[in-house]
Amino acid sequence: MDLGIKDKRALITGGSGGMGIEVAKLLKQEGAHPFLTDLDPAALEKADAQLGGTAGTMAADLTDTGDIARLKDRLAELGGCDILVHAAGVTGAKGDPLEMTDDDWMEAWEIDFMSAVRLSRALVPGMVGKGWGRVVFVTSENAVQPYADEAVYNAAKAALLNFTKCVSMPYAPKGVLFNTVSPAFIETPMTDGMMEKRAKELGVSMDEAIESFLKEERPFLTLGRRGRVEEVAPVIALLCSDRASFTVGSAYRVDGGSVGTMNI
Repeated sequence: MDLGIKDKRALITGGSGGMGIEVAKLLKQEGAHPFLTDLDPAALEKADAQLGGTAGTMAADLTDTGDIARLKDRLAELGGCDILVHAAGVTGAKGDPLEMTDDDWMEAWEIDFMSAVRLSRALVPGMVGKGWGRVVFVTSENAVQPYADEAVYNAAKAALLNFTKCVSMPYAPKGVLFNTVSPAFIETPMTDGMMEKRAKELGVSMDEAIESFLKEERPFLTLGRRGRVEEVAPVIALLCSDRASFTVGSAYRVDGGSVGTMNI
């Protein structure tokens, strides 16, 4: 399938992570030019090597408006940004919701929500100027199915889902389409860290930690396993494409059945 994005430039945040790299690979295969950003320059260099050394990269802290401005300027030098895939995020602090400090809440809010607002503010006007743009925010099952010990993450991702619908309304008529993809329990460094911590706390192997987590914490995950980035990235790539020209303000779940209701 020709996605119709040849020569489009795509900024991918969380670009050194598994999800970011896999999305970049697919977009590159379709003739787009991926540009990766993340916090660690060395990790970005390794990610670029996996793409054949052809992607642009720039380390940036997306909670820093100065870094976002510099990122915007760098993309402008290359001809601007046509596609934004915002995959950067953190799970944040965990525990009793009322025991989370203001700093705990604000960390998740700044990284998981406000970074999306600031990136949109910086990059979408340029897309409007071109009359074409795609924005895909990676949210989470937590946006619609919260877990008590992940309150700060739940709230930030739910807000991002709501923001996507809000911002899609004025900008779709201008050619910029916003959508979200909500994965659940994907094999990434983030969930690796979660399971390593669980394994240590329970005194069990990593596989046993995953098995018990699925049984006790994710009972609706019908497929009974962690997902793979290769199973999520194609959905993101499609939403970045000209093929998704009638898809706007939508939330696509790629969660193995993890959400136990019919809501979207």
